Amino acid sequence: MRSKYGVNKEITGEYDKSLAIRCSNGTFVGEEDDGVIAFKGVPFAKQPVGGLRWKEPVDAPDSDEVYEAKYFGHTPIQSEWPSEVASYYPQGEDCLNLNIWVNRENREEKKPVMVFFHGGSYGWGGTSDPIYDGQNLVKQYSDIILVTVGYRVGIMGFIDLSPLDEMGEYEKSGNLGLLDQVCGLRWIKKNIKAFGGDPDNVTIWGESAGAGSVSLLPLIDGVGGLFHKVISESGSVALTYSTEECRRLTDAIIKEAKAETLDDLLNLTVEELKDIADKVGDYSNYPERDGIVLPKDPYAAYESGLKTQCDMLIGTNADEGRYWLNEMGLYGNKTTGHLAYKVGMPQLYKSDVARFSASDREKAEKFIQMQEMDRPWQYTEFYNELIFRIPALKQAEEVSKNGGNAYVYYWTYPSALDELHACHAVELAYVFRNPHITIYTGGDVNLELADKVQDMWTNFARIGNPSTDEYNWEPYTPSNRKTMVIGEEIHMVENLMEEKRELIEPLRKYWVNGTYVGTLESMGKNFMKFVIPVAIAVPTLLIGGFVRKLFKDLIH
Repeated sequence: MRSKYGVNKEITGEYDKSLAIRCSNGTFVGEEDDGVIAFKGVPFAKQPVGGLRWKEPVDAPDSDEVYEAKYFGHTPIQSEWPSEVASYYPQGEDCLNLNIWVNRENREEKKPVMVFFHGGSYGWGGTSDPIYDGQNLVKQYSDIILVTVGYRVGIMGFIDLSPLDEMGEYEKSGNLGLLDQVCGLRWIKKNIKAFGGDPDNVTIWGESAGAGSVSLLPLIDGVGGLFHKVISESGSVALTYSTEECRRLTDAIIKEAKAETLDDLLNLTVEELKDIADKVGDYSNYPERDGIVLPKDPYAAYESGLKTQCDMLIGTNADEGRYWLNEMGLYGNKTTGHLAYKVGMPQLYKSDVARFSASDREKAEKFIQMQEMDRPWQYTEFYNELIFRIPALKQAEEVSKNGGNAYVYYWTYPSALDELHACHAVELAYVFRNPHITIYTGGDVNLELADKVQDMWTNFARIGNPSTDEYNWEPYTPSNRKTMVIGEEIHMVENLMEEKRELIEPLRKYWVNGTYVGTLESMGKNFMKFVIPVAIAVPTLLIGGFVRKLFKDLIH
């Protein structure tokens, strides 16, 4: 299923005023479907084209014009990939648009606002992906307003241009995607009341890279009052890069573009940018711990207190890493993907722990040995903990220590797809109530579970507490470590998998984040041992394509 494409046009004649909302930058006319009005492709900033390429976003100028809001805006520039459906939607630099769903049958004022940021490794994705469609959620929960916000990704949104930036004009280029999100939140603060939303009750929400985003936004200057609660699904501040890691993408773009100056990059056409994105996508960056937009140590920033006080609902899935079983094999090819995964995971583990201290390598080895499972699943569990669950618990702990309420979940309800189990992104069809999107669930969507989870998520957006009439969800604190397990049964657990947490917690300091380039560098001595079994067993699998998906980024 793909979103219909069109270009929103200015309206100069008559229009249905019952579907129109006047905003600071124009009046936007949406479309109604079964009692829900959707406003799509609403610009929240000046589009980052021409002289604004690789610059901080600029708020949309005021306007009295009237525009259609029928179609999603452009997907940000990126390479195409089958699991990122939005990558096949028309792309462009002019991608700073948002979408709003409002249930017109509910006339309440000051509705809670949920603002969602999509995933995609910070290099892929877009709001036109059907899994993020807000129709069903807002139809079911008529008092909720849902907003999905587009932002620059990949080479346009997260590239450190400092090697070519002699004048310091692009010092924030490593985090433009995050600054786009802040700009979108400013627009929402200014305009959401016109849609019936409460600008003083905004919950930012994301999955994967989106979850990393909503974990980082509270650390950015100037966000006070723009949001009040956070929902983070399978992402955290761990999904960031050092400046050194970010420079790999810069070097790759400079080489591919044959650029000697910043002007050489600024003069590239959109088609040339798309071509470069295809060629260097493997190097796609996470947000940069640059000491300018983001602190050098986001964990320490959480410890010292956020820029804006907020409560947090955060969690991870039991089998995050199994998502990459399909990603590795020419997408959906079970034979190639599963074999590549099973051969590659032990090598990935070896290369990562090689830079640990001797005592920390012992902790990692003890963790592996205590797993009662076959290869390579013990390595998958290692990364489930190190990249996903333990960083999320650290955030929850610091929110609690600094006076906020933190609620932690652990998703165990499985996918119907072979061996994926409770993989990364499997919960998306549930939380958006889009059971017809089966890319991760395999079609086996438990609608009763979807109801219960959406009750929790929307209650948190309303009042900052995900408890329901059926389930009392207790806050997570360093002393009780309460976690809501969401699976075949839903129940509260104290000190969930505590021995695993204690072994992995000291390893956070290595910032293991799934970057494949650094892994390849340290794998050189094992190259033939690593490649030959795959090359023999899977002749159809090109090494380049394998490397692309094996070490792309361990995040949807």
